[in-house]
Amino acid sequence: MSAPRQHSDQKASWWPAAALLPDGERLHLQHGPIDLIIGVTGAPEDIRQAFDQARDAFGAVLTDLVAELPGLKSPNAARPRGAVAQRMYDTTRVYGPEFITPMAAVAGSVADHMLAHLIKGRNLTRAYVNNGGDIALHLEEDSFRIGICDDPVTGTAGGVIDIQHGDEVGGIATSGWRGRSHSLGIADAVTVLAGSAAAADAAATMIANAVDLPKSSKVRRAPANSLSPDSDLADRLVTIDVGSLSPAETLEALGAGLAKADSLRRSGVIKAAYLSLAGERRVSSAQTQQSEISRNLAHA
Repeated sequence: MSAPRQHSDQKASWWPAAALLPDGERLHLQHGPIDLIIGVTGAPEDIRQAFDQARDAFGAVLTDLVAELPGLKSPNAARPRGAVAQRMYDTTRVYGPEFITPMAAVAGSVADHMLAHLIKGRNLTRAYVNNGGDIALHLEEDSFRIGICDDPVTGTAGGVIDIQHGDEVGGIATSGWRGRSHSLGIADAVTVLAGSAAAADAAATMIANAVDLPKSSKVRRAPANSLSPDSDLADRLVTIDVGSLSPAETLEALGAGLAKADSLRRSGVIKAAYLSLAGERRVSSAQTQQSEISRNLAHA
């Protein structure tokens, strides 16, 4: 995920805030643009201590990121010092010469960082950190059921997946031009399952960028920094509107994105990906009978 779109009416708390939700198994943490819902399942004392650990770790996350922000917005900066920043940097290095900045993994990296502190030393059957839809997962038993979004604007669901402990999925993330961040492509939504939330976040961004019709007059674009002056995408053209596509155009764009997703899956960067554009869907997943993820994605 790159830097989010700016909204003039957005009101955010610029100091860390924490509130336990009524069910006693979820914690809400907010600091500026970082807004987390944290859920755990386990013994009451483990839950209490896990939440205390999360609160303690949360206070410095935003200030540490802001201190290194100029480098995190550059595709060529040196490796940063902070723990979250290093996750962002290391995750995006796998894309080599392609344009990407560490900001493409910011939401997932924050979720991973917070999950690591949440579960450290605790006996929890499952836990998650949801950072605006980019989710870090921990499973010892049971499962997670997660809806796949076809369109972030309408909230249309394209299917449901059940993630089990043995699936080795540690993160899920969604990207697309209709989402909260700018995109170079035209995907309505790309949802990725990966070993970490940071890996899912960066991959969703790159796959969504690849779902594209670069020469189409039906796609309206504008420089990212004309929409968000501090965007890490600088003057690169981002999608601001997509006209009505023919079936052939839809399939061409999805095919380009699917090729990217398949490449990342075969190289082990991701576990699976779900791509949506103009009511059409494509899935990149290893079709094995043992994988509940694959079966659910294939029939979403």
